[in-house]
Amino acid sequence: MSAARSWCSLKPMKTVGIAAKSTAEEAVKFARRVASDLQERGYTVLFDDETGPAVKLPGVSICKAKSELARLSDLVITFGGDGTLLSVARHVGDTVPIIGVNMGTLGFLTEIRVEEFPEVLERVLAGNYRAEPRVALDVEVSGPGPLRHFRALNDAVVNKSALARIVEMRVKVGDMFVSSFRADGLIIATPTGSTAYNLSAGGPIIYPTMGAVVITPICPHMLSNRPIVIPDEFELTISVVTENQEVFLTLDGQEGAPISEHDTITVRKSPHSVLLVQSPTKNYFDVLRTKLDWGGGS
Repeated sequence: MSAARSWCSLKPMKTVGIAAKSTAEEAVKFARRVASDLQERGYTVLFDDETGPAVKLPGVSICKAKSELARLSDLVITFGGDGTLLSVARHVGDTVPIIGVNMGTLGFLTEIRVEEFPEVLERVLAGNYRAEPRVALDVEVSGPGPLRHFRALNDAVVNKSALARIVEMRVKVGDMFVSSFRADGLIIATPTGSTAYNLSAGGPIIYPTMGAVVITPICPHMLSNRPIVIPDEFELTISVVTENQEVFLTLDGQEGAPISEHDTITVRKSPHSVLLVQSPTKNYFDVLRTKLDWGGGS
């Protein structure tokens, strides 16, 4: 197998972090059952501060933040959907595998089904499993205020508020000026995030292990402004030209910050990838066919 999709045998796993969609009863019940089983087998189990109070399992430590859960765990398991996985994944380093268990409809990221999870878990705990490193983005906002740092697995999005006018943004790739985009916003997506907001905005699907980043304008004023795919080793800089507008930077659709015309957004490939455990029964194109309702069979 290729290095990007290979059998892995990493350090022994002693501590397992668990995050579940706390508002989904089935996800909470499943998380409680798995955590209890792992405890009986001698593993240390940690919950994040949303999962712990919902599960209410004695003897389990509750981390104050998902970043702490990621830092202290040898393995992270999420129960829910893609959003639950994303909320943890951007905090996890490239030596900690993540098992994303889908508790509803098939996700692009949470491709492990509940019925196949026990087998996958045993393989991972034994150090014999299939994983895929995914590129993440480091995002920096500099300006008059304090320097702000973020990380994203799917995308970094610059967009206007509901009542704001079209936003003009100047984009550079490395030291090369690309264009001034006048649009509702701009998406900088990883290959993993190419099937998220980028796809809805008309951007291309990129195979998840490719070394690429896609720049996709949202509802551009000029129809000739099309998505651009570039190598992921380039550094991108984005500056907002439009003055006195409510503009926001959003990471993975879950966290972000307001941006002014005095700020510069720098996006670069993170030195740390995200390691996603793969399903033993399906590949990326199986997921695409199911999620996008493509016809045909193998």
